[in-house]
Amino acid sequence: MRKNFLAALGLALLLQFPTQADPEPETAARGYRFSIDLTQVKNDKLQVTLLTPDIDQDEIIYNFPKMVPGTYSVYDFGKFVNDMVALDKKGKKLPVERINQNSWRIKKAKKLAKLTYWVEDTWDTSKKEDIVFEPAATDIENGKVFLLNNHGFYGYFDGMTKVPYEVTVTKPKGFYGATPLRATSSTATADTYRLANYNDLVDSPMLYSVPDTAMLKVGSAEVLISTYAAGGGKRSQNLAQNIKTILEAQKNYLGGDLPVDKYAFLIYIDNKPNRTGMYGALEHSYSSVYYFPEMPPAMLAEQVRNIAAHEFFHIVTPLNIHSEEIGNFDFGNPKMSKHLWLYEGVTEYFAHHVQVNQKLVEFPDFLAELRNKIISSKQEYKDDLAFTELSLGALDQHEKQYGNVYQKGALLGMALDIRLRELSGGKYGIRNLMADLSKTYGKDQSFKDEELFDKITALTYPEIREFFRLYVEGATPLPYQEIFSKVGVTYAPTGVQRRLSLGRPTLGYDQASGHIMVASVENVTAFGKQLGYQAGDQLWQINGEDITLQNATDLITKHVLNGQEGSDLTLVVGRKDASGTVKPKVLKTKLVPSEEYVAHVLNPDPNATEAQKALQQAWLYSTL
Repeated sequence: MRKNFLAALGLALLLQFPTQADPEPETAARGYRFSIDLTQVKNDKLQVTLLTPDIDQDEIIYNFPKMVPGTYSVYDFGKFVNDMVALDKKGKKLPVERINQNSWRIKKAKKLAKLTYWVEDTWDTSKKEDIVFEPAATDIENGKVFLLNNHGFYGYFDGMTKVPYEVTVTKPKGFYGATPLRATSSTATADTYRLANYNDLVDSPMLYSVPDTAMLKVGSAEVLISTYAAGGGKRSQNLAQNIKTILEAQKNYLGGDLPVDKYAFLIYIDNKPNRTGMYGALEHSYSSVYYFPEMPPAMLAEQVRNIAAHEFFHIVTPLNIHSEEIGNFDFGNPKMSKHLWLYEGVTEYFAHHVQVNQKLVEFPDFLAELRNKIISSKQEYKDDLAFTELSLGALDQHEKQYGNVYQKGALLGMALDIRLRELSGGKYGIRNLMADLSKTYGKDQSFKDEELFDKITALTYPEIREFFRLYVEGATPLPYQEIFSKVGVTYAPTGVQRRLSLGRPTLGYDQASGHIMVASVENVTAFGKQLGYQAGDQLWQINGEDITLQNATDLITKHVLNGQEGSDLTLVVGRKDASGTVKPKVLKTKLVPSEEYVAHVLNPDPNATEAQKALQQAWLYSTL
């Protein structure tokens, strides 16, 4: 899962993909048989009907997940389920007792033939504590859209998560079900899917709406892009063209082909403020679900591309390389693995390394991204917290440190990559390691959590065990100067740089007006003084473009950070006059760099030796 903050900012059958071999029809008939009718919405609720598998005990517990893979958050999806009714073959009610938020006890279970219950979507929940991050959420909007994250609609009986599932979805006229699954039958009014077990069902989200789809061919893999935009308009064709570049790069980065035959991007674009104040995505084995606010097409395409670069790499880990805690996920009592450095950290490293490796970005841009991660990991998180400890406590004790998996976790991936390249004379890196681990394990075979470091050491070099002991299991800070020196990069904890900026006013948010504002001018640079900021100024426009909370970072990057030295910079601010009325005020000057004290400075070393240059080339540009 990847979260970004908003504030501080006849084709249907062909487009549905299998996630695994379908169980035989007669086997599925003995398992769970669910049905849901999207044409029968009542008060933002849908009724689910289950024809149950055979039960051989007097009492049975029916459950919804406490948490699902990839979220690293406890949501208790049973909270949104009510009116559970159990029936025997003659339609007679059986005793049902709700025993907690996620579980119901059914008595006389040997007679059980049918369950019905109502599911309320998570999208419109009135309770702050019940809010679910949108890519993992459920949305029921009659006649408009249905986001069916299956963990919110379908449950399981104790001890029966490995039983086959069949799901039939009755859909409104003209609706299309975008999903990584292949329908075993599909008509204008209903789709039926069969799955081998509950894990595969949870792993296969569905987005039902009037179709807006596009298809890509990436190597031998077929990729579906399906979009629902609450504000209307077609988006998928444009997004497909923007995603294609990074997917082609990832294919080449992984050795020329993808480890999946088919993949689906399910994208939800909202036109009103959301409850979480975030946007982002949730990964699955053969798909990912995205949630974005409405934004300009170019900006949306860039956001989708950037987040897709991370989420798509989850086809490697943890989806093809994972511990028993994930492979045998306990939906009722989830246990964390200690290897978030691998699942999220290495994935995040790949998302940036692929871009320099495939020459989509220049080397200095890649170093700038690494520098930002060093700053964030040291200033926003506990740099002295062992990463295995962070991982194990990510749901509770170290919940606030979870975001460091995308910062220091990626830096651990980088450091391991450089160390492997060093030990192998440039011939073996972290991509080679992931390929070897995929061959050793794979989607259906899990590793033991406590054995992974020793397994990696056996596959690579004895020195790698010490790397894990110091920097992943231990709290020793990464020695950045030593690491970067190996690949011809200088590192300094502090330094002075000439850089373009807005002049470093302290910015805040004026809730009454909805504008970003200048909270303080105490630390402005000479350039900021030349512009003439005043505390309380509201930022309205930059070079003629309106500044909003959502686009401020992108506009500042466009007009300032990536601007041309000496070009005109014009800001329109809202400033109170003597009577307290806010009026427009134009601030204008030439864009010039200022000398600023900065932290964690990374630069290519102009005096690098030939050995350092060779290792740098291997680190950056080697093929798999």
